[in-house]
Amino acid sequence: MSVAGTYEVVTRTPMGEQKSVLTVAVDGNAFTGSNIGPMGSLEITDGVVDGNTISWSNQITSPMPMKIDCQATVDGDTISGTVTAGMFGSFPLNGSRTA
Repeated sequence: MSVAGTYEVVTRTPMGEQKSVLTVAVDGNAFTGSNIGPMGSLEITDGVVDGNTISWSNQITSPMPMKIDCQATVDGDTISGTVTAGMFGSFPLNGSRTA
């Protein structure tokens, strides 16, 4: 099964649970898309597909400018992984495919 799709995800951060919609559009070993949540839309950069594992970056501006690095594994319609926010550490990401 392809990792392409739309996922409702939750990242558990020190600021509480951050819900968002992650869109993955695969093109060979790369992907593009977005992660849309209450704080706005973040475009996927550096999207890489390796089997059922995806990795990508986002650039946030709030609450402060920072590059966020993410990695997740898709198992059927379930996605789980980590979000790394620089000196703030890593946080779990979990969710499920909606389309």
